Amino acid sequence: MTPYTQRVIEIIRSIPEGKVMTYGQVSRLAGSPRGARQVVRILHAMSKKYKLPWHRVVNAKGEIAIADDEGAELQSFLLQSEGIELIEDRLISLERYQAHMEENT
Repeated sequence: MTPYTQRVIEIIRSIPEGKVMTYGQVSRLAGSPRGARQVVRILHAMSKKYKLPWHRVVNAKGEIAIADDEGAELQSFLLQSEGIELIEDRLISLERYQAHMEENT
């Protein structure tokens, strides 16, 4: 596992319940400002193995970015179960729910 991948996993694990982060935000904190797509790949490949709270990561607009309906519905359900209110089932207010962490988190 690369140091970048390890850092991404640590950051995602540290997102508090009831908060979200964006793919780009995770990537920046992990040391790669343009690596949002790599965060997507890491989540896809390692969420189950490392028990990551994958549902707490959304796109830069605060939207659930999963294309298939079943996955999007699951993410929506998990976020709502943590007290996050969604707008039209796919949009999260980043102003209200975005976690803000320092680079040394």
